[in-house]
Amino acid sequence: MALDALRISGYRSLRELRVPLSGLNVFTGPNGCGKSNLYRALLLTAAGARGELAKALGAEGGMPSALWAGERDRGSVRMRLGFTNENWDYEIACGLPIGGARAFLLDPLVKEEEVRYVGGSRPIALLERKNASVWLRGEDGRRVSYPLAVLPSESALSQIVDPQLYPELAALRQEIGNWRFYHHFRTDADTPLRRPRTGVLTPVLANDGADLAAALQTILEIGDGAGLEEAVDAAFPGSALAIFQERGRFEVGLTMPGIRRPFEARELSDGTLRYLCLLAALMSPRPPGLLALNEPETSIHADLLAPLAQLVLRAAETTQILLVTHAEILAGHLEAAGAAVFRLEKVEGETMLAD
Repeated sequence: MALDALRISGYRSLRELRVPLSGLNVFTGPNGCGKSNLYRALLLTAAGARGELAKALGAEGGMPSALWAGERDRGSVRMRLGFTNENWDYEIACGLPIGGARAFLLDPLVKEEEVRYVGGSRPIALLERKNASVWLRGEDGRRVSYPLAVLPSESALSQIVDPQLYPELAALRQEIGNWRFYHHFRTDADTPLRRPRTGVLTPVLANDGADLAAALQTILEIGDGAGLEEAVDAAFPGSALAIFQERGRFEVGLTMPGIRRPFEARELSDGTLRYLCLLAALMSPRPPGLLALNEPETSIHADLLAPLAQLVLRAAETTQILLVTHAEILAGHLEAAGAAVFRLEKVEGETMLAD
């Protein structure tokens, strides 16, 4: 179910931002304007639904470093993340942990959380949380208090997991869990991308692209193999994929015009390897409800931006896409094809939509 809007406040440079969304959304702007903060805010929302909010925040320095650091109104400091789509309105608000005996002072403290079903004639609150107290809508439609304790640093949505008692919450959690994020593919000499790896049928590329060869082979076998081959030729004219297989171990390679042997993964350029990862992500035989890409143009030659735009447009036919880029050429290609392009700017430390 496509998102209609994102709401973010109190997170890093995002003091207060509400963004209406369409099927293909592009966020661009100068370096340092806060584009990646928007991407990470959506990533945190998904991590919260999986019960990994504290871990995800810890990876970027913990709750104290995640909060808006500019001028504040009086009152408590909160980070709020939320979204709306055709069926759901979801929001979670986190603050700083309480001191004293607690050792995990980088953890978030979930202050509020709400799930509302908005797909009917009127909104219906399904979950309401105030600190440790959680109220739910029971099977009979009545509000009931959740009898078990919830972790203060994780969302209630991730901890109330009985699909029979709370099928709507299970459906929302599954929907968010289907979102995919790609923002970094390691291409150094020691990356798994450059080594043979045991492969299984892989309809979904791993977040780090480590199973690239198996994912591409899966597209060839059960996905749009012809389209994949055409996309490789469009990006690297005259070239073709070469997936090496030996005793269940897979390695990606390319045949190139004028070269008698195929190039192995260890010989491919960083940009070529990253582009092959984007091919696997965007041409997945199991498309997600939402696909978020953060600066996919990294290390990619400018000549590849036009074919990359075509890949994104094709994927947007079945998947809602949120793409963050500093490449105006890529944003321009997508805008010309009808994408919603949001240009961001930073004013006195605050990320805002440019006029």
